Amino acid sequence: MKKINIGILGFGNVGTGTYNVLTKNKDLIAKRYDVEIEVTKILARDLTKDRGIALPNGFLTSDPDEIIMNKDIDIVCEVLGGIEPATTFMLTAMKEGKHVVTANKAAVAANYTKLISAAKENNVEFRFEASVGGAIPILSSITMPLSANDFSEVLGIVNGTTNYILTQMSDYGLEYEDVLKKAQELGFAEADPTADVEGIDVANKLSILIALMFDTYIAPDKIPTTGITEITKDDIEKAKAEGKRIKLIASAKMEEGKLTYSVTPMALSQDHPLARVNNEFNAVYVTGNACDSLMFYGRGAGPLPTGSAVAGDVIMIASTIK
Repeated sequence: MKKINIGILGFGNVGTGTYNVLTKNKDLIAKRYDVEIEVTKILARDLTKDRGIALPNGFLTSDPDEIIMNKDIDIVCEVLGGIEPATTFMLTAMKEGKHVVTANKAAVAANYTKLISAAKENNVEFRFEASVGGAIPILSSITMPLSANDFSEVLGIVNGTTNYILTQMSDYGLEYEDVLKKAQELGFAEADPTADVEGIDVANKLSILIALMFDTYIAPDKIPTTGITEITKDDIEKAKAEGKRIKLIASAKMEEGKLTYSVTPMALSQDHPLARVNNEFNAVYVTGNACDSLMFYGRGAGPLPTGSAVAGDVIMIASTIK
């Protein structure tokens, strides 16, 4: 049985989720794909932190070169987050002939063309399913089963924090600040929630969706973006009185050869499928000329859901290597 060695850059929530999925389901993966996937090295900022996982001595490292330059490692999983040094690590790994998997939407969106080109130039695979929608297989669906479609539109709820806040405001009549505080206490929102509530995270994900669906790269900072910080209880109640629900929507539409796109709160009719996506769940609604309209729904974040998507990309590459 072919053995594929994996190195993971980052051992936070997504890193631990990825490790747990690949190790817990190792025998199942081997049975299904006739390939042995072995995590052999993990980059961690804190080598002494108790993560509730028993690891062999020397398994963790604080030196990224022990993974990136390691000739025995076949696939590098980058789950550090942030644009740098993550992008440099991925580019270097590809130059070293390693396949790369990432969950890092900020790095992919900011450097999409550079990363895709590096993979082609070095004849390696670069996969990033986990960068949009967590466990939802939206990117693979766009680029494989739905790839024969001429897409006309995508609408997405792709940030669990903002969807949780808007759902709580709508269902319980709460004020924005009160719900944000509750979301932070529950771990749905960061201590600094700016990237989520101002729509920056959503713009990164929309940039990636546009690149794959419309063959056009739009930098995230070029996407008109409005967050949810100005949404009031009165706005929510007005929408409800009109039979609508407010959601933060990533949208892109191709009409008569012109592409329009935005990230903005929208009042959706309550009979629209996206209007019924609540709390921390995500959904992406796509329209193509062959498939008509489809909606992909599920958990858009969290260690295991995101780790599931990273592991799926690893398996696809491992199958190719085999």
